[in-house]
Amino acid sequence: MARTFAKIQYALPLFALLALAACGTTPPPTDALARAQAQVESARAAGARDYAPVDLGFAEQKLDAAKAAMAAKKYADAADLADEAGVAGELARARARLAKLRAEVQDRTAENARLRAEMLDRAAAAPAAAGSAPAAASSSVQLPQIELAPAPAGSTPRPAGSQGTTDGGQP
Repeated sequence: MARTFAKIQYALPLFALLALAACGTTPPPTDALARAQAQVESARAAGARDYAPVDLGFAEQKLDAAKAAMAAKKYADAADLADEAGVAGELARARARLAKLRAEVQDRTAENARLRAEMLDRAAAAPAAAGSAPAAASSSVQLPQIELAPAPAGSTPRPAGSQGTTDGGQP
């Protein structure tokens, strides 16, 4: 029994020391906080205030909460919140970029439709202005006239109703 008591006597302080070391100090997450701040700034620069305000607001809230946890020396919570703020900032930046690209596509589609309508209007107006002249004649490039040689006598196709028929349309 004395041996068991001696083992416990040495083991108990060792476990207490390990528990204190494990629960002890978590270093302040300054790097995570700096990355989160950079992501939120990047989202702002990408126009997230205009194109993704909800996502940007969420990222800013998480960043503020991370700063508050850091001030309260709750470093584990601050690290988690900083990571969430960084991801939310990245999402806000991506959504802002997507919205900008969609707006650009919409603008270009409208411009293409306008140009197509203008081209069709010009094509319709060109024959009317030139009388019965074809639309190609109004362009600046003149194409040469091509004369076709007559087809050989046996190569002309028969009328549709008489091809290969011998009696009243039956083959």
